[in-house]
Amino acid sequence: MNGPGPLGAFLQTRRSQLRPEDVGLRELGPRRRVAGLRREELAQLAGVSVSYYARLEQGLSRGASGEVLDAIARALLLDGHERAHLDRLADAARHTPRPRRPRPEKLADDTRDLLRAVDGVPAMVLGRRTDVLAWNTLGHALLAGHLDFHGPDDPARRPNMSRMLFLDPHCQELYADWKRKARAVVGNLRIAVGRHPEDALLAELIGELAMNSPEFVALWRAHGVVPCDAASYELRHPVVGTVTVTQQTLSIARSPGQALIVCTTPAGSPSEEALALLRQASGSTSVARESQRR
Repeated sequence: MNGPGPLGAFLQTRRSQLRPEDVGLRELGPRRRVAGLRREELAQLAGVSVSYYARLEQGLSRGASGEVLDAIARALLLDGHERAHLDRLADAARHTPRPRRPRPEKLADDTRDLLRAVDGVPAMVLGRRTDVLAWNTLGHALLAGHLDFHGPDDPARRPNMSRMLFLDPHCQELYADWKRKARAVVGNLRIAVGRHPEDALLAELIGELAMNSPEFVALWRAHGVVPCDAASYELRHPVVGTVTVTQQTLSIARSPGQALIVCTTPAGSPSEEALALLRQASGSTSVARESQRR
């Protein structure tokens, strides 16, 4: 194994982000040359030997028990999402899965029916790598009106929301607080990599973003683990102006790894009125587009 691997890198990053006072330790001995806890301090807090913990960080030990992982998680002050991520990384380290190139994800008919049923709000279906598998007219108009509506129909041309957020100037300008959205997307990608360490296409996406976005590199190195479940964002839309929406992620039971993303607004709010205007504009565009296809 070359380098510490995902498990070791996660442990190293989390340890470096803790200060002695965060875990009730007093500063003793020589002055610290680097930020964060020392390995021996973390090992002491977790009740394991320094050599054993060092081997975990170095990627030389793959057999950490659940009890040891619990102790390390407590010492690192991990929250529930981070603890689950630690388990996934440890499990992947035990089994060392071989990278494989999976087939393109498909959109089930009942999922397409679900998307059509929520046509009154902006919505899309994302795959486990954040590929856009489908979107409704309003979802396309709100988040990516500059792209071809039919792009998701062709696996080779599918838009990818992570790629768009970091590499597409339109999407970067769309979010008023772009950094907060970026942190959420990277945190979600961290979870996806932990769940699917063998996915070569996912690894290629991470590599592409790392090669082309310094902002992505900085966030990826932080090892943040945050699921994109529900959050409100202010959007600066080029057609209807400022719109504040709550983006909610709903798991699709029959298609593990896929999610329905819906954008809602408070009843009677200016943002709801803005979406109504966008619905009218996008409806006219949709009619024109279908006429051209005929």
